[in-house]
Amino acid sequence: MTQKLLEIKNLSAGIAESGKEIIKGLNLTINAGETHAIMGPNGAGKSTLSYVITGKSDYAVTGGEMLFEGQNLCTLKPEERAALGIFLSMQSPIEIPGVTTQNFLKHSVNAVRKYNNLPELDAAEFLKLLRTAAKEFDVSTDMLKREINVGFSGGEKKRMEILQLSLLQPKLAILDEADSGLDIDALKIVANGVNQWHNQNNSLLIITHHLDLLKRIKPDFVHIYSDGHIVKTGDMALAEELETSGYKNYLKASV
Repeated sequence: MTQKLLEIKNLSAGIAESGKEIIKGLNLTINAGETHAIMGPNGAGKSTLSYVITGKSDYAVTGGEMLFEGQNLCTLKPEERAALGIFLSMQSPIEIPGVTTQNFLKHSVNAVRKYNNLPELDAAEFLKLLRTAAKEFDVSTDMLKREINVGFSGGEKKRMEILQLSLLQPKLAILDEADSGLDIDALKIVANGVNQWHNQNNSLLIITHHLDLLKRIKPDFVHIYSDGHIVKTGDMALAEELETSGYKNYLKASV
């Protein structure tokens, strides 16, 4: 039996302060085990969708609904959504001076475990888990001791995001241009990490402009997103078409 993980129904949303509408009647269903890719021109609102799903306070839902395993996301705080199992790998991960990466990861993992009524890991248990995962994703001990993302290169930030994904084991991972600025080695690490995490019980939403990551992760569905909603859905062949012809054939459909 197909298990619906995320259901977005006729969603409208925009910038909270100005009231500008960016998402306009979006419908999307992601079932457990599925990988969806969203592609579209700059300014279409792809990143806004990721922020609205995860509850970023700068954005407000003005219509429709979002259900995660049947729960109304609009009534939940960002931290509650994260604890339920929604993860966002940001396009530009922020720096957090004064907080070491290792401590941040330990508190994040234990916060999720506590929310789900699981025993928290002690220092030794967490350190063993962290060292194993860090080695797998080429994250050095020095990086773990440094402040979160402070002075990290683009590739280091993205590897750190995938390390978080591995440790937190979310049910839905949203990758917002996770391939941006990566060299081929870093891209392989990111893709391999995502593929190792992904299984029939969790789901993946990839926001990207390029084929490189999709060729390694192989989405089940590819959606063209323009003017705040999905204008075309297909498979990997649709992404390959966009690589050669661009979005011009689909922009009129959004008017």
